[in-house]
Amino acid sequence: MIDAHHHIWLQKDLPWLLGPEQPRIFGSYRSIVRDYEIDEFLADIQGTGITKSVYVQANWSPNWFVDEAAWVQSVADTHGWPHGIIGYANFMVDDVRPQLDKLEGFALMRGIRQQLHWHEKPMYRFAPHGDVARDPRVQKNIAFLAQYGWSFDLQVFPDQMDGAIELANACPDVTFILQHAGMLTDLSAAGWDHWRGQMTKLAKCSNVVTKLSAFGTFVHRNDPALIADMIRETVAIFGAKRCMFGSNFPIEKIWTSYAELFAAFQKGASTLTKPQQKLIFNDTAMRVYRL
Repeated sequence: MIDAHHHIWLQKDLPWLLGPEQPRIFGSYRSIVRDYEIDEFLADIQGTGITKSVYVQANWSPNWFVDEAAWVQSVADTHGWPHGIIGYANFMVDDVRPQLDKLEGFALMRGIRQQLHWHEKPMYRFAPHGDVARDPRVQKNIAFLAQYGWSFDLQVFPDQMDGAIELANACPDVTFILQHAGMLTDLSAAGWDHWRGQMTKLAKCSNVVTKLSAFGTFVHRNDPALIADMIRETVAIFGAKRCMFGSNFPIEKIWTSYAELFAAFQKGASTLTKPQQKLIFNDTAMRVYRL
C-alpha cells in the first residue's frame, strides 16, 4: 500500500513554523514545530502495511527548491524512503525550463507542485489571485512538464475548477493530480452540491486524477464519517482508477495518529469492491507516480 502524499521536513524548511504562531488553514500547529524526518515517519506508519510513499514539496523558501529535492533524494539514498519526489518550481516566470533542468538530475523526481489555491477567505489563500491557472504563461510552462515525463500536483478550490479545466485542456500531455479531492470547505448541502458539480466537470478531463487526502484540514480532526463520504462521492465521480490515498502527514498528526487516520480511510473505502480498494491504496499511485 502506498502513501501518495506526505512531507518530511526540517524546521528551517518552513519559515511559517518559526517565531510567533501565525493563523493557518489547519489551525494550531504548535505540536509539530520540530524536525519531522524519515525515522519518525517510518515509526508513524509502522503496522499499517504502507510499503511506499511519495514526498510532496513542503514550501521551502523558493530559492531553495533545488536544495529541497537534493535533501529528499539524499534521504531516499540512505534510507530507501521515500520512493518519489514532487518538487517545486515557479511557473509564473517567462520560461520554467531552467528550473526544471536543475531538478532533472534527481532520480526520484516525478512531478512538480506549485500551489494555485486562492479563496475569498484570506486565511485560505496561497496564490496571488484565483485565476493563475488561466494565465497563458503558466499554461505554457506547465505544458513543458511533458518533456520531462513529469506530472503536476494541482491544488485548487472548487470555485477555481473552471480555470483548472482550461489548464488541463491546454496541457493534454501532462497528468494532473488534484490535491485533496478539490478541498471541500463548505459542508452545507449547497457546498456539497457546488463541489460535486465542479468535480464532475473537472473529471471530464481524462488527464486529471485525484488524491484522497487532507480531509481533516478544515474540520481539524480525524472524521471517519466525512472521510467515508468524501471517498464515496469522489470515487463516484472519478472512478477508483483515478483516485489515490494520501496521508498529508505530518499535518494530520496535529489531531490524529497515522494508524487512526489510515484505519478511517480503510473503513471509509470498505463499501467499495476489493479491486477498487486496491486501486485507491496502491495501483493508481503506482501508475501515476511510476513507483
